[in-house]
Amino acid sequence: MPETEIITFGCRLNAFESEVIRRAAATAGLTETVIVNTCAVTAEAERQARQAIRRARRRRPGATIIVTGCAAEIAPERYAALPEVDRVLGNQAKLRAQSYLPDGVPEAELMETAEHLVDGFEGKSRAFLQVQQGCDHRCTFCIIPYARGPSRSVPMGLVADQARRLVASGYREIVLTGVDLTAYGGDLPGAPSLGQLVRRLLGAVPELERLRLSSLDPAEIDAELWRLLAEERRLMPHLHLSLQAGDDLILKRMKRRHSRAQAIAVARRAHMLRPEVALGADLIAGFPTETEEMFRRSLDLVAECGLAFVHVFPYSARPGTPAARMPRLPDPLVKERAARLRSAGQAALAAELASRVGSETDVLIEADGRGRAEFYAAVRFAASGAAGSIRRMRLVDSSGGSLVGVPIA
Repeated sequence: MPETEIITFGCRLNAFESEVIRRAAATAGLTETVIVNTCAVTAEAERQARQAIRRARRRRPGATIIVTGCAAEIAPERYAALPEVDRVLGNQAKLRAQSYLPDGVPEAELMETAEHLVDGFEGKSRAFLQVQQGCDHRCTFCIIPYARGPSRSVPMGLVADQARRLVASGYREIVLTGVDLTAYGGDLPGAPSLGQLVRRLLGAVPELERLRLSSLDPAEIDAELWRLLAEERRLMPHLHLSLQAGDDLILKRMKRRHSRAQAIAVARRAHMLRPEVALGADLIAGFPTETEEMFRRSLDLVAECGLAFVHVFPYSARPGTPAARMPRLPDPLVKERAARLRSAGQAALAAELASRVGSETDVLIEADGRGRAEFYAAVRFAASGAAGSIRRMRLVDSSGGSLVGVPIA
């Protein structure tokens, strides 16, 4: 039977939802179909999705092509107009098996499926677990709240149930994901914080060996989460911060809720509480009105915060957002600043990796010869090992953006 293929763009939340889509499509009996789960964060992400749609049609001329995800939610008519596309589904519809039923098949014949319960992630040694959806903030550059809606949290019991299911499937590391992860719980009874969720999850699922967090807003890290970072060894020593810029005026124009000083304070607190922690961050280069002096403050933030993993986004105007109406910088200048930020990030990563040589870490094996350290760095090694297993290794060298490990007997 011809298979259903899912092509995923964007964030870890999309990766989780693609597995929900896979399960829903199978429940509906879907075959000979390509589902493209799009991202709308940048114009480049949308361009890549359109390329993938065209390639899918050339590869599988007889397949049904369904487009969904954030880009399709925001501009369904744009994707429906593509000659290769047969159907467009919004972000809520894509998670329901009913959406994939052939015409004429009654919904009553469909077995019930739980939206948040998945068994695994094809080709991945780490599992993603959605605990939050949507965003109540309106950063001036961001289109995602328009695609995802307001912040909604998954109740703690369902989160624990899903974690148990993933651990039972063999996953030893789970990554908590959401659009605005630190907003977790604000809509639930009692308004539990993200830190409270992490504490209860680790208590409820003692067999879970490694828990990792995706992107955090530095303005919302709660006291319980700080305590767990310091004391809980199963919470991985790796934080990825949504910083976006290092200049206070640009942060204000972005409508961010933290200052440069607060970003630096968060980074220093993390290093103080957990000395082995590694930090990452999202940074936008070339935001409208950004001067060279403002940009330099973002560039300097890499060193001042001790960032090891820097994700750089050249500013991409998203139609309908306030920033799209601000005076824009020339595209070549935006690209040049993005390249300088990436260069600073690469130098910071090289220094971070060099500082780890001589230490030991547990490595989650992703495939023969490569894995992921507790502090998120890529590790290469000569020994074989089953994907998803964990090996203790001594780090003996670093090169090419990764560490070299030697398994300890």
